Amino acid sequence: MSTLLYRWGKTAFAHPFRFLGAWLVLLAVIIGSIALNAPKLSTEVTINGVPAQNVLEQLEDEMPAAAGGAGQIVYRAPDGASFFDPQLAGALAQSMDGIYDDEYVVNPADLAGSAQDQAAAQEQMGAQVKAAEQALAAVRAGRTLDQPVPLVVQDQLVPGVTISPKGDVAMAQFQFTKQTMDLPTGAIEETLDAAKAPLEGTDIEVLPGASLQEIPEVVGLGEVVGIVVAAIVLFLVLGSVVAAGLPLVTALLGVGVGVGGAYALGHFYELGSMSVVLGLMLGLAVGIDYALFIVNRQRRLIMRERLSAHEATGRAVGTAGSAVFFAGTTVVIALAALTVIGISLLTIMAIIAAATVAVSVAVALTALPALLGLVGERIVSDKARSKFTKRESAGVDHATARRWVTFLSKHRFLAAGAVVAVTLAMAIPALDMRLGLPAGDNYNSGTDQRESYAAVEESFGEGLNGPLLVVLSSRSDEPVDQRAAGAIVGELGETEGVASATPSGMSEDGRTVLVSLIPENGPTDPSTETLVHELRDLEDGIASKYDVDLGITGQTAMGIDIAQKMSDVMPIYLAIVVVLSLIVLTIVFRSIIVPLKATAGFLLTILATLGATTAVFQWGWFNSLFGLDSTGPVMALLPILVTGIAYGLAMDYQVFLVSSMRESWVHGHSGRESVIDGFTHSSRVVVAAAVIMTAVFAGFIFNGDPMIKQIGFALAIAIAIDAFLVRMTLVPALMAMFGDRAWRLPAWLDRALPDLDIEGDQLLKRLGAKE
Repeated sequence: MSTLLYRWGKTAFAHPFRFLGAWLVLLAVIIGSIALNAPKLSTEVTINGVPAQNVLEQLEDEMPAAAGGAGQIVYRAPDGASFFDPQLAGALAQSMDGIYDDEYVVNPADLAGSAQDQAAAQEQMGAQVKAAEQALAAVRAGRTLDQPVPLVVQDQLVPGVTISPKGDVAMAQFQFTKQTMDLPTGAIEETLDAAKAPLEGTDIEVLPGASLQEIPEVVGLGEVVGIVVAAIVLFLVLGSVVAAGLPLVTALLGVGVGVGGAYALGHFYELGSMSVVLGLMLGLAVGIDYALFIVNRQRRLIMRERLSAHEATGRAVGTAGSAVFFAGTTVVIALAALTVIGISLLTIMAIIAAATVAVSVAVALTALPALLGLVGERIVSDKARSKFTKRESAGVDHATARRWVTFLSKHRFLAAGAVVAVTLAMAIPALDMRLGLPAGDNYNSGTDQRESYAAVEESFGEGLNGPLLVVLSSRSDEPVDQRAAGAIVGELGETEGVASATPSGMSEDGRTVLVSLIPENGPTDPSTETLVHELRDLEDGIASKYDVDLGITGQTAMGIDIAQKMSDVMPIYLAIVVVLSLIVLTIVFRSIIVPLKATAGFLLTILATLGATTAVFQWGWFNSLFGLDSTGPVMALLPILVTGIAYGLAMDYQVFLVSSMRESWVHGHSGRESVIDGFTHSSRVVVAAAVIMTAVFAGFIFNGDPMIKQIGFALAIAIAIDAFLVRMTLVPALMAMFGDRAWRLPAWLDRALPDLDIEGDQLLKRLGAKE
């Protein structure tokens, strides 16, 4: 491998336009494809096979008009005004007419069922109109209402709209004809425009609910700051604007091809915004890091070995490039393992992220040496060469790293114990971790989603922010008995934790009845999760008593089911990652002890990361430092995503750091000496890479989407913990403990394992030189 990469690197250096031209042509094709057929991004999070999704799919077959995504808009009256005022009420009714006229919004009349059911619905509407008129008369008489009332204009009930007892807030709930992820691009924006158009000049504030959120910005100010920090670190490490710019250029090229390719192919599958952002995160982070490792090695070969830039590039790609290849392979393997879980959402995210990482590796091994060929000898200035010679002669090169690793080798038991204690202490909050999907209250203050959620909570009760849809299905070919349906609705309404349960629609054949059920508490409250499980426990009893199947769906139920599914598959995936880690690292390092300690260190990283994420996002500790002002459950997908991604990235540092120690040991140093020597020569660039990756991930903490915030934070803290506590402290301390025993391998296993030579020792022997 190292010999092949050596030749590859020299060829790219000598013929830069061939290699760069191929990448640029590919990028141009991708950009052209996107321009001609831009894909639609989705913010929906759904997983096939969970109970709520099964009920939704059943509803799509039996009652398509009721299976679409839910929409919610909150209207806030101007200060001192009220929706009990006929003028504002009329404007509100016109707004709802605009919504129901939209081709992608279901008109409530379509859910009324048969003619008999429509007559019953008309009778019920008449009762509601009478109640609303009595409430309005009470308001005019100066009395205060204690219950919300429906909107009535000119003796006509406006379906889907409820006015708060004070009259200052109105809430509209409606359904789309499809799930929001399946709506055409711009459909939600058109619906909102239709709602706002009749209200111009009224000063009525329109607040879309979380289900109508816009696609979060992919690159914002926080992400730009992360890239700026990366550029500064690159300049400090490489000491040259030209050298520092190369990793940034190759990272952007890798992201352009990797994420751009996912965009270009997006019309063939459902492209989630999280998949795109995840690919962007990883592409930037690993793209910069991989290029940094190679450029740093090339510069040191030029300065230390007095090699030409051409020869140094070949050797850097052959040695550091080998480590990049296998480090990238571990990331791809870890991400690809997510497909084993069998969840389509995770599969798409994993494929896009893994493909972006693979592209970043390919760019680092081909486009980067081509760029180095264009730069030539200017990659190291005369001033930099002279400065290096002076530092090396004075024995101060890597002095800080040598002092640190020497301290760790002397106090190895204390250092190892301290790291284990600190990471386990950080992991304690994970014992209280609750999984779920974010709701409107998890957005920052000032956003429409947060304001809408707060207005509903204050005026109508928190439960209306997370309604449940109960589906009653006849178990025979006969319609659902109306008395049975009424009895079931009564039982549901009397269940502890239920604020209200009301019929909301029926299929034309009468075999499917919809019930809108409002919990007493919000969608992310633990009591709501308990309620959903208790309602499902009633299924068997209702089926035997009324010959009716009961199903629970809706966004709240979907979030609860996804959280449960992720909890169930997490141990399986963790076991897969541990086994992969042991196998891959045993092959790479030809050791038993090194894979065991590396895997143990990774488990400490994951536990500490989940604990820190729980403390910040669920408990609210220090969340203001990260621009947060809300708490909520940990995103259901986060533990499994962070496990896969952090494993791959942690192994990057493991490969670069420990392969340097192994290289020193192979070249004759004793166990502890090889630890000190290998750490001294590799730690600086590993620290720089970790700072860069942490900065890139941390930039996403300030994204507007609460799910992306959590992913950015978790990955940033995972890299910081793994790089500085585990790899830079625990690993050298443990390696010093074991000494030469760390590299022992049974003879039979040594013969069976392939020799990957990631240190490039065979290449150096072939070239007759030693680094």
